[in-house]
Amino acid sequence: MAIAKHRPSRIVINETAIYQNIVNEKARLTDGTDLFMVVKANAYGHGLIQVAAIAVRAGATGFCVAVLDEALALREAGFTQPILVLGITESQNAALLAINHISATVCSLAWLKNASLFLDAAHVKLPLAVHLGLDTGMGRIGFQTPTKLSLALAYLKTTKQFKFEGIFTHFSKADSTETGYFEKQLKRWCAFMTVVTNRPKYVHVSNTATSLWHDTCNGNLIRFGVGGYGLNPSGVDLEAPFVLQPAMRLESRTVFVKLLKAGQSVSYGATYTAQEDEWVATVPIGYADGYRRQLQGFHVLVDGHFCEIIGRICMDQLMIRLPRQYSVGTLVTLVGKDHGQSISLQAIADYCGTIHYEIACGFTDRLPRVYQN
Repeated sequence: MAIAKHRPSRIVINETAIYQNIVNEKARLTDGTDLFMVVKANAYGHGLIQVAAIAVRAGATGFCVAVLDEALALREAGFTQPILVLGITESQNAALLAINHISATVCSLAWLKNASLFLDAAHVKLPLAVHLGLDTGMGRIGFQTPTKLSLALAYLKTTKQFKFEGIFTHFSKADSTETGYFEKQLKRWCAFMTVVTNRPKYVHVSNTATSLWHDTCNGNLIRFGVGGYGLNPSGVDLEAPFVLQPAMRLESRTVFVKLLKAGQSVSYGATYTAQEDEWVATVPIGYADGYRRQLQGFHVLVDGHFCEIIGRICMDQLMIRLPRQYSVGTLVTLVGKDHGQSISLQAIADYCGTIHYEIACGFTDRLPRVYQN
């Protein structure tokens, strides 16, 4: 997708906010605890390479990604820190993982045996670092029972093709005020760990939510994700132990302003008809940019005023009702602060009936990312 550099719509990333969120989180950690910044999905829409550089400056010691290609992009950009691929990588890519010093998540003995064959075929002498994933209740990926985990551990002791670098799980309700399911998962984690006689370098269970509200479980590594971008993983249910500073701003400018006469309609389907004469502006951003079509009736900020989005949001444009006439080129804030007012990703998510993660990740590459201190 081409980046639309020649229009005024853009995402502005506050580097200082990301830096400070990481620094504040690191200050809470016990000595010897590593922080890996989670930069999957283009760093939650904030920009993979740029965020990785900020994270290193702030003291992150490694990275977590979702897919191998994200890890390779980091290596190609010159990052030498440890990288863990949290998703399952096909065993046929074992050599690529090992050669690039990228750690793999492993969830079955079969994967290890298949990967061994591919490592042999590629004549790779370097050991492949692996983190064994445990399913304690997330129900996504991971070893299902201590017995199956024991078989994999035994296999790892028989070969030098793999380095047992880590073991981990993922809590599904660490961001909830109800802690019963969290405790259930923690109990299962402890049952799994009874069969791990020789612990690896990294033992980790904490995503952002676990680290913020269950930090006694941190182990010696946390996977700092959405909190690094200044977003509360619980939405509004739980208050974070320090102020999270949102890093993403979405802004544009008016490109056309007109007086809409009473009785005239706006956009596809003519779903909005003016009841009286009103000033209307067109803003060059739409659902192809990830600004969702269902945000019709929501608002943006112009000169500190909340201005309703009228008519259906188009692929590339949307229309807003102004409180008065403004000139073409007036700043429009879709996410962020303006004249003491603000629109958060959480507010947009609430309107759409989803979570702020999805909104942030949904902004497409057509929107330029601009980085400011």
